[in-house]
Amino acid sequence: MAMATSSSTQLLLLSSSSSSSSSLFHSQITKTPLLLSARKICFRRPEKSLSLSCRPSISASSAVGVNDEPATSKKSTKTLPFRVGHGFDLHRLEPGYPLIIGGIDIPHDRGCEAHSDGDVLLHCVVDAILGALGLPDIGQIFPDSDPKWKGAASSVFIKEAVRLMDEAGYEIGNLDATLILQRPKISPHKETIRTNLSKLLGADPSVVNLKAKTHEKVDSLGENRSIAAHTVILLMKK
Repeated sequence: MAMATSSSTQLLLLSSSSSSSSSLFHSQITKTPLLLSARKICFRRPEKSLSLSCRPSISASSAVGVNDEPATSKKSTKTLPFRVGHGFDLHRLEPGYPLIIGGIDIPHDRGCEAHSDGDVLLHCVVDAILGALGLPDIGQIFPDSDPKWKGAASSVFIKEAVRLMDEAGYEIGNLDATLILQRPKISPHKETIRTNLSKLLGADPSVVNLKAKTHEKVDSLGENRSIAAHTVILLMKK
């Protein structure tokens, strides 16, 4: 009987031991996947954060370019289909000088005091063409400090301006000029001036317009002490 009891006890102990081992083994099995899973989560998080932290730098470099120059430093070489220029000139009127307007000698008791022939209209037109082309003004190209332009006909300046215009590949779309003087009356000479101006420009007279205004006896223009002109010109790509 005692042997039976001892055997039963041993069986219970073995069973208990086996049960404990089984539980421990089961616990180890169940814990390992959890630990592995935890390790996977810990491993993925750094990858994800690294990926997010890298995105702005990649986006910025691809949008701008590491070695790209700023857009403002690149000079545009685009050819414009048309260009607009404005010219202005004014000369003092003094006795003893001829009054030449648009290459035409206008009878008057005084004329323009200037380094060249003082043709206020042609000077104004030259500046309008140069301005439309984005070039320096007439005073820089034909300085009055240069003796060779002393008394020169302003038609020389017009021809040079037209040459520069042709060289740039443009032609006159239309021109509108306004003379401002108190005396003499320009209306009797207007068509002659306009025709000659068109000829100098190599333009059809229909695209050249000329107007004349007094200055209502205000300041030097209205007191017949000076003469002025404005010109607006449109250049078209050939």
